Amino acid sequence: MARAYHTGVTTRALALASVVFLAACTNGGGTGKAASGAHQLRLAMVTDTGGLGDKSFNDSAYRGLQMAKSKFDAEIAVQESKSAADYQPNLTVLADGDYDEIFAIGFLMNNDLTEVAKNYPDKHFAIIDAVNPQPNVASVTFREQDGSFLAGALAAMVTKTKTIGFLGGIDSPLLRKFEVGYAAGAREIDPNVKVVVKYVGSFEDVASGKELADVMYGGGADIVYIAAGKSGLGAIDEMRARPNAYAIGVDSNQDALVPGKILTSMVKHVDVAVFKIASEVHAGKYPSGSVQLGLKEDGVGLTDFAYTKALIGAAHIARLAALREAIVAGKIVPPSTRDELAAFTPVKL
Repeated sequence: MARAYHTGVTTRALALASVVFLAACTNGGGTGKAASGAHQLRLAMVTDTGGLGDKSFNDSAYRGLQMAKSKFDAEIAVQESKSAADYQPNLTVLADGDYDEIFAIGFLMNNDLTEVAKNYPDKHFAIIDAVNPQPNVASVTFREQDGSFLAGALAAMVTKTKTIGFLGGIDSPLLRKFEVGYAAGAREIDPNVKVVVKYVGSFEDVASGKELADVMYGGGADIVYIAAGKSGLGAIDEMRARPNAYAIGVDSNQDALVPGKILTSMVKHVDVAVFKIASEVHAGKYPSGSVQLGLKEDGVGLTDFAYTKALIGAAHIARLAALREAIVAGKIVPPSTRDELAAFTPVKL
């Protein structure tokens, strides 16, 4: 039977994330002011340069804050970054405020967070997509290659041209996990499928995202996996007008942006991670250290093909479910680097 894929914050995902954070990340140093009934929980975040409205990474993190607002009556605040030069000033502004936890959303601000965390040792921070060594910082990373492997397998199953594409934001070790996981998944299904890789060089350049998607679709790719933040909105817009062209979304559930033409989205449950940390802080337990979430922890996964079940077909969906179980069981280990991809060989299930 095909397994149901996760489209958002599910009870199971929250429960699994809770186990992981309690076991690996929580600093059990007593209770803090956030546990006091008289204290209103105050949470804040600094966005990456894509900002709110990217319908992807930053918006997912913000949903986690909104969940905390709804659940705990938390006060929430957001500092949007227009460029990398804004990271440290934005983090400092929030550190000067009376916030219980400050979230840095994105690996690009890790160095700036290190400086601010050192300067404010009594404040508590969390970063998504990077590991920070400071004792007052909780770090959350994901096994993006796990979910991307399934995305690549799906693309290889559905492609008619035997050419598929990957469009990334900034070429970096993090984005390469998406890239090589996707390529390995395609190789698992059909080693003859060609994977074209391009990077925008930015997470907020919508026009360039559209231009590169035009090149990829025009060059024969009929499916493009778009992991480019707000730049990806341009790529999706280019795909929208092309017949027989499809996309795979990322980070948030983007399937409804163009119903029927976005095959699925590889969701990273950033919202779950943010909400779980907020829950710990609300209980007076300030997380520190690092944790990694993959398919096994429901930290990543494909959406449920709400608009594309008929297009994909039940047999392919069942095969994806089998691949998912193989990754969870350790029978398949998706690569996370280009060197690992070069050595990857398909696994006979």
